[in-house]
Amino acid sequence: MLIVLGGLPATGKTTIARLLSRRIRATHVRIDTIEQALRSSGSLTGDVGAAGYIVAHALAEDMLKLGQVVIADCVNPMAATREAWRSIAARADVPIMEVELIRSDAADHRRHVEMRVPDVAGLPALTWDAVTSRPYEPWDRPHVIVDTSGRTAEQSVTEVVGALQRY
Repeated sequence: MLIVLGGLPATGKTTIARLLSRRIRATHVRIDTIEQALRSSGSLTGDVGAAGYIVAHALAEDMLKLGQVVIADCVNPMAATREAWRSIAARADVPIMEVELIRSDAADHRRHVEMRVPDVAGLPALTWDAVTSRPYEPWDRPHVIVDTSGRTAEQSVTEVVGALQRY
């Protein structure tokens, strides 16, 4: 199965992906890690464009074809990026569950952005302006929505696991 955790930065994607991957023994594929590795390699600088997603797609597809459960951790901001994940699941002949993480409380979201300390070497810190001004298209297909405002990461993971069980 492919589980895609999307949402704006600082909604809890990585924290939830890590906890969930331990709980269900899945492989965690994180776009931030891949993109920063590409920048650190010296072959790409600045905006890596679609390269991070392309690498993540290839890795995820290989792992899915080996029978592993994969959790993709990415902003997944555009209809095209969401469709790419669906295509990967179809090619690997596995089900896909798309989860959008949100923080409905703007003050809580801003606090998480401003408190966030990058855990990938070289990854720049976020600003609230960068998060709120980035392109982010509304989701156009049914998906699971988990609101992380005012909740612990464990509570959010439990909600995702519940959705998996209903799925």
